[in-house]
Amino acid sequence: MTLRHLTPNEARVLATLMEKARTVPDSYPLTLNTLLSGCNQKTSREPLMQLTESEAQDALDTLKLLSLVFESSGSRVARYEHNFQRAVGVPEQSSVLLGLLMLRGPQTAGELRINSERWYRFADISSVDAFLDELQNRSEEKGGPLVVQLPRAPGAREQRWAHLLCGPVDAQQTGPALAASGLSLDDTRRLEGRLSALEDEVSTLRSALQNVLEQLGMSQPGQ
Repeated sequence: MTLRHLTPNEARVLATLMEKARTVPDSYPLTLNTLLSGCNQKTSREPLMQLTESEAQDALDTLKLLSLVFESSGSRVARYEHNFQRAVGVPEQSSVLLGLLMLRGPQTAGELRINSERWYRFADISSVDAFLDELQNRSEEKGGPLVVQLPRAPGAREQRWAHLLCGPVDAQQTGPALAASGLSLDDTRRLEGRLSALEDEVSTLRSALQNVLEQLGMSQPGQ
């Protein structure tokens, strides 16, 4: 399937739904409030964004028209789920890699394998490479390439990959800088993992509270 290029807001909303479907299945499908919190997380996101409720809703409305998102029925509060894999026509593993690239920006195959552990466990880096190559060499009949391998950055040992769902990328773009933090890459990953798990736990608790309020015929403050 050939899709029009997504906006950054649409990509963030879509990828957040893809992430939460795997990391917090008990909270899925997501309410708009829970989805917005996920979009604006301070961890596991590159770049950081601060979407408003109206921006997230506009993105959802457009994604629904593209059949990339469905709105669930049977609930007092609207809930949303993605339809990425079926709409785009890619296997599960490719869907995971594209979701991570939309959320975290350009990454090496090794980084993608590590970052995907809560979504899908790849056997080794070579399997990640195989799916990336398949996405890069996707035929025009199927919609064309969905990822591109970027030139090796100065001092880097591996080349990074970027998604093309938002259109062509700047080959000179760089990932988030770690040097200024004074932390090693391993330390940063461990901290990101702990913070991401805490954010997912908060998401689950919010969803549970929403379910209780729905049963009582009440709404959360601010809604």
